[in-house]
Amino acid sequence: MSNTKKFVLGLAVVVLIAILGFVVLYITRFRTIGTIKKLTDYNDHYDLYTMDVKYDYSLDDIINSGYQDTQGFADAVIAESLPLLPVSIKVPSFGCSAYRTEDVAGNILMGRNYDFRLDTSCLMVRCEPKDGYRSVAFAALDNINANELETPDKKMACLTAPFVCLDGINEKGVSIATLTLSSEPTVRNTGKAKLATPLLVRLVLDKAASTDEALELIKQYDILSVNGRDYHFIINDAAGNSVAVEWDCESETREPVVTPTRAITNFFVMHIDKVQPGIENGMYGKGKERYQAILNVLDDNKEKITREVAWNAIRSAVQEPNPEDVTSNTQWSVLYDNTNCTAEIVIRRHWGDVHIFEME
Repeated sequence: MSNTKKFVLGLAVVVLIAILGFVVLYITRFRTIGTIKKLTDYNDHYDLYTMDVKYDYSLDDIINSGYQDTQGFADAVIAESLPLLPVSIKVPSFGCSAYRTEDVAGNILMGRNYDFRLDTSCLMVRCEPKDGYRSVAFAALDNINANELETPDKKMACLTAPFVCLDGINEKGVSIATLTLSSEPTVRNTGKAKLATPLLVRLVLDKAASTDEALELIKQYDILSVNGRDYHFIINDAAGNSVAVEWDCESETREPVVTPTRAITNFFVMHIDKVQPGIENGMYGKGKERYQAILNVLDDNKEKITREVAWNAIRSAVQEPNPEDVTSNTQWSVLYDNTNCTAEIVIRRHWGDVHIFEME
């Protein structure tokens, strides 16, 4: 056999091995893409989709990749979800309102509005990690440049969705939501591995069976706020243990603070006495009027809270579009049932169209 033929044969073997390796790597990713379904068909083309994650991901590998900034975080997510492919994602930034209550049947509930200036479709992401808890969570498709899932590249982008979910609930009844603030972005540097704010949602959903377990998990990391914004979180569990997790804007080292709370919007719950409704309050944030509106609905219906009342509390804090306000324009509203581990969602204020999701 001539050297030329040997070279061609060798090259063919290398290419075949590469193709087989790619197929093995992506077969469960292709299965994941195959589960994508479109549930609505609204005139504005911002719709609700669902996806079941079939590929095995390693959250620890992303966290331990050593990223130090937003771009590093995005690169780590791409390396885990879309290895070998030249793609990019945007990192989310958003507003929102959320609250915790108990209905007349004794079910613990958490309501949540996701508010953001830019319109987006919504993807329900169902995960069942090998070494974690099942969950349903919601991702804004605009954040991965995939509002309409009509082409293969847009569907491929959805493989990153487990790591950019904005709220969700797991099979243990732990729910979590992230909300933006007006303070400088938190960057903790105590020598621990950095946990980018979008990954905090996935960490809690995958690994926490209670609010207390979630707090112990979060303590293991230095928080890194991404995309040039600051954030805080509300975590609730089946026992009704509801807390705000914040990194103190008055502290030079951004010390973490946990505050029990019934509701949360876009101001520091720990500094509630320094926040006035209807105005910007500097680094302390805004949205106290929405916080008060939610509590007014709940307090006016003490001991007689039904699903309808819970939805009224959500709707009391809904925001219409305002191009000048990043925390305006409610993209979805969701009612989590921490007792029964379900999620009821309405997207973009289509109040007559409620979709209910369970773990299975």
